[in-house]
Amino acid sequence: MNSCKNENNKDCFVVPGKMALPNQYFAGRVGSKFIISLRDSRKILGVQCPKCNSVYVPPLEYCEKDMTKIDENWVELGNEGVLTNYTVVNYRDAHLPRKAPYILGMIKLDGAETPFVHIVEGIEPENVEIGMRVKAVFADKTTNTILDIDHFAPIEE
Repeated sequence: MNSCKNENNKDCFVVPGKMALPNQYFAGRVGSKFIISLRDSRKILGVQCPKCNSVYVPPLEYCEKDMTKIDENWVELGNEGVLTNYTVVNYRDAHLPRKAPYILGMIKLDGAETPFVHIVEGIEPENVEIGMRVKAVFADKTTNTILDIDHFAPIEE
């Protein structure tokens, strides 16, 4: 323990330690349908705006371009897309999904307007290229999360 003085000149003690902050995230009705489709059907769903035809994955309730309510306009997308950007994670933390180093990529599925972040495996970080084609690899065992897509892997062309 360390002793200190606070602004009122009273003694205080500092006890170093670590604190866990567990939390839960409620996916909501739209997000839940997306996750359930991954889990039960191994299908990636998005929502499409009837005004501008933009397709969003993960799904949104409203179109980002024209604010049209789109949460009932479901479309099935394929499992392939393009890596639009990436980073290599080089540090270890108990809350991270993989042991470092690993690749986090921005993946824009074919037919989607927006990319989403996911793990890229099957390629060394020094060989990753923006624009490369990737395909979803589903987990053997469900997690009831976005990690039901275990990772994306390069497509051999």
